[in-house]
Amino acid sequence: MSLLLLPLAALLLQADSYFSEEKYPEESKVQPPTVVIAIIARNAAHSLPFYLGALDRLNYPKERISVWAATDHNTDNTTAMLKEWLTYTQKFYHYVEWRPMDQPTSYAGEMGPKHWPNSRYEYVMKLKQAALNFARKRWADYILYADTDNILTNPETLNLMIAENKSVIAPMLDSQGAYSNYWCGITPQGYYRRTAEYFPTRQRHRLGCYPVPMVHSTTLLDLRKEGMKKLAFFPPHQDYSWPYDDIIVFAFSCRAEEIQMYLCNKERYGYLNVPAKPHQTLEDDRLNFVHVHLESMIDGPPMKPSRFVHVFPKQRDLMGFDEIYLINLRRRQDRRDRMLFSLNELEIDVKVVDAVDGNALNSSDIKILGVDLLPGYYDPFSGRTLTKGEVGCFLSHYFIWKEMVDEQMDKALVLEDDVRFQANFKRRVLKLLEEVKQVELDWDIIYFGRKQVNPGSEKEVENVHNLVYADYSYWTLSYAISLQGAQKLVNAEPLSKMLPVDEFLPIMYDKHPNKVYKSNFPNRNLQAFSTHPLVVQPCHYAGDPDWVSDTETSTLWDDDSVRTDWRGSHKTLKGAAAAPGMLSAAYKDEL
Repeated sequence: MSLLLLPLAALLLQADSYFSEEKYPEESKVQPPTVVIAIIARNAAHSLPFYLGALDRLNYPKERISVWAATDHNTDNTTAMLKEWLTYTQKFYHYVEWRPMDQPTSYAGEMGPKHWPNSRYEYVMKLKQAALNFARKRWADYILYADTDNILTNPETLNLMIAENKSVIAPMLDSQGAYSNYWCGITPQGYYRRTAEYFPTRQRHRLGCYPVPMVHSTTLLDLRKEGMKKLAFFPPHQDYSWPYDDIIVFAFSCRAEEIQMYLCNKERYGYLNVPAKPHQTLEDDRLNFVHVHLESMIDGPPMKPSRFVHVFPKQRDLMGFDEIYLINLRRRQDRRDRMLFSLNELEIDVKVVDAVDGNALNSSDIKILGVDLLPGYYDPFSGRTLTKGEVGCFLSHYFIWKEMVDEQMDKALVLEDDVRFQANFKRRVLKLLEEVKQVELDWDIIYFGRKQVNPGSEKEVENVHNLVYADYSYWTLSYAISLQGAQKLVNAEPLSKMLPVDEFLPIMYDKHPNKVYKSNFPNRNLQAFSTHPLVVQPCHYAGDPDWVSDTETSTLWDDDSVRTDWRGSHKTLKGAAAAPGMLSAAYKDEL
């Protein structure tokens, strides 16, 4: 009998060995959590294409996302725009809930589209609660609330916030000022309180994920957490006595349920618009957003509209000028593209002028053009003479002045290609020019962007807001010039006694400190003014990672073997340009 059992035992042992050693295929990966994105849109046509474009580019599987979208009380084409996007994109998402409301177009007690009466707060709270109820009903893992003027330019934002594993978390968003989507402090009455932590966080001097008493505008809620079951936007908690405001009501609900809110600023996630004030209009809101959009083109990553939304072309104009010139080196295509895009957003028409590339000039070219160095000229800081880049820059501006004279243009606006526009640039310039016209101011040049060499008080122009008599200044970032001014500059015959263009202009309005230089130009009667505050700034300063200068990073005008860069000049550094101890002897002797 034992002989019969032996083969069976051996067989069982062999089978056991087979099952223990068999290599099963690896399990498939766990699917990402399901997310509901809540879109609540009102009068958002100016920002909606970019908001939706950011959603398009989120690096998260669309089949794991449901969209809950509502729109109400609109006076623009927000509803049509959002419907167009949903029509094209609904096939990509797991599910879409669409709740448009065309009428009425205003709330009870509302005194304009940017005013928030209690009726509006309550309706928004109800919409947010409806989105939350929808997410819970569908057993979603997360719900993302993102206002339609919050643009998530970082496509990893959703993944990064989920990875933090917090019940309520917000990515810190950038704006054109100190404003962002969080509070570091809150008063016992529920109002905002400034704290020492706010600006170090806002300016990213400290990086991390921090507990805060308030996050708003863009917020991710983890609905899997036990404590989230009773969290609500509406109705307010039974003990609520704070201001009737949707973000404060929600913050109180989090506190009541002992849920900590968090803000994360580890990376750059996107941008938000500074809210327009209650008395302002939709146009003010649009202009604010345009400025945020232009800033994103510089500091990046830039906003891009959705390809599933039709955007009407801008209606550009010349702002009352005969011509608006953009000076750009052909080899700096990136600058040209950014400036043309920015000017289009500002609805400004422009003529691109191919700048004279000083680095491509040889000594023969320079002689043919009649260029010669101003006798005795040296850079006030480094002591070097003119660079070929500075020659090219001067010629680029000079040819514009010459064209104005030849074609008898009344006035023109000149822009260089590495500038950033301050908020409401176009509106502020138009208002200024209107006041200048009303007082019949005799002007030749008005700086819109410059660097004061000796920052201090400059005399204000009577009866014209935000205009001063210009003192010694560097840079030619942007300026308006009249026919009379262009004629004076051309008549001075500056090519045969050249120095940098931003030194030449102060000589011509008799504010340059060097008397020897000024003696070469006897008719120094240019009428020069400047906006104050300035409406144009440089995109970058010397030493910044993205800073490039074709005037200072060059060679000497008559010697290709001598390389130059900004470290000798200091002109392009941020801050005061002419600290007395920094000027070369050639300038000191004349001060």
